[in-house]
Amino acid sequence: MVRARNAFVASVLVLLLAACGSRLDPETVAQAGGQQPGGDTAVDGVPGADSGVDAGADPGSDTGAGPGTDSGTGTDSGTGTDTGAGDPGDTGAPGTKNDATGGAKQASCDGFKNQTGVTDDKIVLANVADISGPVPGIFESSQLAVRAYAEFFNSQGDVCGRKLEILPLDSRADAGADQQAYAKACDEAFAAVGSMGAFDSGGASLAEDCGLPDIRTVSTTSERGACTTCYATYTTQPFLIPDSYPKWFLKEHKDATQSVGVLWINGGAAPENANYQADAWEKVGWDVDYRQSIDVAEFNFAPYVQQLKDKGIKMVVYTGPYQNTVKLQQAMQQQGYEPEVYLQDPTIYDGRYVELAGGLAENVYVYSTTDLFENRSNPEMQNYLAWLQQVKPGAVPNFYGLYAWSAARLFVETAIGLGGKLTRSTVLGEISRTKGWTGNGLHAPQNVGGRVTGPCTMVIQYDGGWRKVSPGTFMCGSVVNAK
Repeated sequence: MVRARNAFVASVLVLLLAACGSRLDPETVAQAGGQQPGGDTAVDGVPGADSGVDAGADPGSDTGAGPGTDSGTGTDSGTGTDTGAGDPGDTGAPGTKNDATGGAKQASCDGFKNQTGVTDDKIVLANVADISGPVPGIFESSQLAVRAYAEFFNSQGDVCGRKLEILPLDSRADAGADQQAYAKACDEAFAAVGSMGAFDSGGASLAEDCGLPDIRTVSTTSERGACTTCYATYTTQPFLIPDSYPKWFLKEHKDATQSVGVLWINGGAAPENANYQADAWEKVGWDVDYRQSIDVAEFNFAPYVQQLKDKGIKMVVYTGPYQNTVKLQQAMQQQGYEPEVYLQDPTIYDGRYVELAGGLAENVYVYSTTDLFENRSNPEMQNYLAWLQQVKPGAVPNFYGLYAWSAARLFVETAIGLGGKLTRSTVLGEISRTKGWTGNGLHAPQNVGGRVTGPCTMVIQYDGGWRKVSPGTFMCGSVVNAK
């Protein structure tokens, strides 16, 4: 009975998070499906391909090192699999924009006062994440990333003589546990940073009532999204869709975009979100001829593939866990159906998907808001990878960890800029005015203060390894209101 309940809750988590702007971490789904986390998700770029943020180079320039090269922050066997970053001392030199302060000058510390979570020698930051529960370790990556940034920062400096101390709290994929964790955070921490929970509604009102700055990875419930002291470094609203990547496909694969099939995992807000996307794509110029939900427990994908064939669909877009992605692709292969374009969200930007899919992964497209883990020319990415390995050797970098690291940097840069004026209310005031936040080049610009979907994306493709195929660093256009 317990095992059945855990499987049910795990399925709910998959549905909820996949539905929440298509942001389900591959590790989440792997564990929900009974698999254990695998190795590093990063795979080396193709020689000569632009692998992401150009770290100051002109947009569109080739920033990716080819297989067999090493910039000094990692090792590369030349086989197409990144084995991780190395000595963190090689990255983020003090006094540069890539150090732990963003190169910001410490504001005057005159008037600095100890307060909740602040003593003579430390500033306590809470991180509330789903660590235990029905899917153990589901968002451990967020907590590890915040710990990693704290160690990075503490190795280089302080905020008016105070080092950072992380208060790790477990929300256990449960709204009640989230509430308990935020009660503790309100009493013992100055702020919460990089938190991530599947059922994050529990602590939302507590954070607001106690005035706690909650700089999250992402908000997954409407209650958390409505919290006036809660912000996220990955900001989305389900009905606001960037037009940059659909316009890219309209240009590069126009014929395919005139015959699109949209399929999604059936549950939670997924149907609504998938239809918002399809409506937005049609406003951009696509023609969506087939819309279909698929139950999470479905094992027979043949009927859906037959429908795609019968309707002459040339472009397939699927939203759901990568295990189901592979089932769909296998059914397509069995029926001899090969669309011109197969597109998915970042849930399949993962080494385990590639391992499971094998040759089916070739030529698959993904739209994303983050730089590639294998971009060795991105100093901030190397900082994240290197310090992540310091707090947990062998830890897998992922989407949620990247945005949690970004949240920690945002707090640090804000605190340093405030100096002696640091209070919960002044931090909130600064965060509310934060726009165009990139985490020092880790991800597309995010309107953190405005809490709205950003317009910038990139398109990557698997071709023996993940590579960026869209131009420049990120493509930035407009946001389409699908309502």
